[in-house]
Amino acid sequence: MAEINSPFGTWMFDGDVLRITPGSHRRVHKLRRTLGEMELPLTAVAGVSFEQGRKSGRLRVRLKDGADPLSLVARGNLPENADPYQLTVEPGQQQEAEYLVDAVRFTPRPDGDPVSFTRFALPGPAVPVTATVSEGVVSCDGNRVLIEWGWQAAEAKRKLGRTELSLDAVEGVDWRPSAGLTDGLLRLRPRGVPVTLPPESDPHCVRLVWGTENELLTVLVAAAVAARLPHPNAPTEPTNARQESTPPHGALADVDEVLRRIRELGELHRDGVLDDTEFATAKQALLRRLSD
Repeated sequence: MAEINSPFGTWMFDGDVLRITPGSHRRVHKLRRTLGEMELPLTAVAGVSFEQGRKSGRLRVRLKDGADPLSLVARGNLPENADPYQLTVEPGQQQEAEYLVDAVRFTPRPDGDPVSFTRFALPGPAVPVTATVSEGVVSCDGNRVLIEWGWQAAEAKRKLGRTELSLDAVEGVDWRPSAGLTDGLLRLRPRGVPVTLPPESDPHCVRLVWGTENELLTVLVAAAVAARLPHPNAPTEPTNARQESTPPHGALADVDEVLRRIRELGELHRDGVLDDTEFATAKQALLRRLSD
């Protein structure tokens, strides 16, 4: 058993699992507290390292490709104090940190230890998970994503009141935090619907402006969605097999989704969010999808 405790968290390795628990220090980020305790199976861990600074040090754990939906959507864009896979090591704890690193490094790996994953080894954030941002409130309950638009959202979004999307209708999710003067976003990509609208007009996209702790919680919503979508490394079925296995109502659902999106485009056009050219371009893209 290797263990290190600090006010910022506890890491404990028992030979099979690296257990990460957030600490009680006031500087522990809200994202880490929301995630709670995490269990990383040894097979999902690519390595653990310790970096000694001038005063304190830092432990880092690297996960294997495709092991974790949170790492997939965050893409290394979380600040250090919000990253659950980093731990501040206080002065005098260097020996404990190095012992934990060696314990992980020299523990024999099980047979068939994968280099990368075709299905997630970690379950992702617990649901329901909710984040409040300047444009409104976004949440995922494991079956759907709901966005309640607030007063700071664009007028077209406010007029919709809410956007509700079943995860069965989602093919992907994008997330990036705000950086400087560049806005971040949480964008859902409905299946079969091309992304043609800017973030401020897209009813499936939440803009992130301020970089607050609450806004960073949107990465947990994105990870909860990603955990329930097909794994990006999973082998794809042959086209013929997909066509044979897809029931007729699946095609009808795609048609309904495209028609609904066209109606939304019409509302955005009437409200002046889209000009004539933008509306025509987006509508033609959707109509081409229907023809296909």
